Amino acid sequence: MPRLHSHICRITALILAFSGIYNDSNAQSSTSGKLTLLFMGDIMGHDEQIRSAEDRSNHTYNYDSVFTYIKPVISEADIAIANLEVTMAGTPYRGYPSFSSPPALAVACRNAGIDCLVTANNHAADRRSSGINRTISILDSLGILHTGTFSDRTERRMKYPLILKKNGITVALLNYTYGTNGIKVKEPVIVNTIDKKVIADDIVKARNQRPDIIAVFLHWGKEYSAVPSKVQTELAEFIFEKGADIVIGSHPHTLQKMVWTKYSNQAKGRVAVYSLGNFISNHQKRKTNGGAIARIEIRRTGSKVSIYAADYYLTWVYSPVERLRKKFYIIPCSEYENRSSFFSEPVYYKKMKEFMVDSRSLLYNQNIDFYENIFNGSSWLSNY
Repeated sequence: MPRLHSHICRITALILAFSGIYNDSNAQSSTSGKLTLLFMGDIMGHDEQIRSAEDRSNHTYNYDSVFTYIKPVISEADIAIANLEVTMAGTPYRGYPSFSSPPALAVACRNAGIDCLVTANNHAADRRSSGINRTISILDSLGILHTGTFSDRTERRMKYPLILKKNGITVALLNYTYGTNGIKVKEPVIVNTIDKKVIADDIVKARNQRPDIIAVFLHWGKEYSAVPSKVQTELAEFIFEKGADIVIGSHPHTLQKMVWTKYSNQAKGRVAVYSLGNFISNHQKRKTNGGAIARIEIRRTGSKVSIYAADYYLTWVYSPVERLRKKFYIIPCSEYENRSSFFSEPVYYKKMKEFMVDSRSLLYNQNIDFYENIFNGSSWLSNY
């Protein structure tokens, strides 16, 4: 099946013209269809990552190698969505606490098969209004779908929620953050923040467009906590009550539980993923040096749409030193858990195994009907 990113450049003008609606020209009949969604956690840009990507001879940047080992997993999905937790506000390129990464990071995301970036998070306003506007402009110029931050109210009104259509199935995507690290966002730019009334109104707006699925991507929770807070669980329930089907979380930089409430004859089912952890970062502390990709399969049979499957891939950031420079690679854990010889030093293999043990202990005990995809040597085995 053609990947969505191969069509992006051709339809960018349509995206901009038609109120944030992505409509795949290869969509199937509305009487049947299958749509696979991938959700990834935090894409960060710490100083070490920026230095790693630089060609020092001409001061250009390339991040493609970061995604070398995870790209086949991403490419299996119809639509892949991740949290871009940096601005692309121009030089000086810096990491924490005021992030600005080279546009090459977004280019590599696109090249890896990531179709959409959510941008409402606590670092969205790190470089103030100009940084928000420049990030939007760069993503638009690259033909990368995005939502969560806007140049003004008109843009938000026209392009929000982001509507994704493929294989005869329509998804409305919404995105909000708990805050912007105390930085005041000045009009006319907008960063979507968590406000129950606003979210409820936006879900009504989404429902009026009659999507099959409503997904809400939230930047929330307590950093480094493996357990969702009461605020998180109550907000997720509120969002489901208002009509959303999928809630995805980021920000804690560690994994939190995943819950699939399966469909019945009366309901399509719902999914809550409280934190996906870090997709790519320079976080080194235990439990923060990896994350998970949530895979959610939607199916239509006649007039009925349901969440047919929900599972995940564990991922870990392998960061060896090569030619006196730290490198970064996202590794699909199960595929490499029995390949110790792949790693340049035993310590890296040990750290990945430690992350896997910690993550499996957490998720196997807390998840509900949400299981890990396991690599059997030639293919991935799902739980259904």
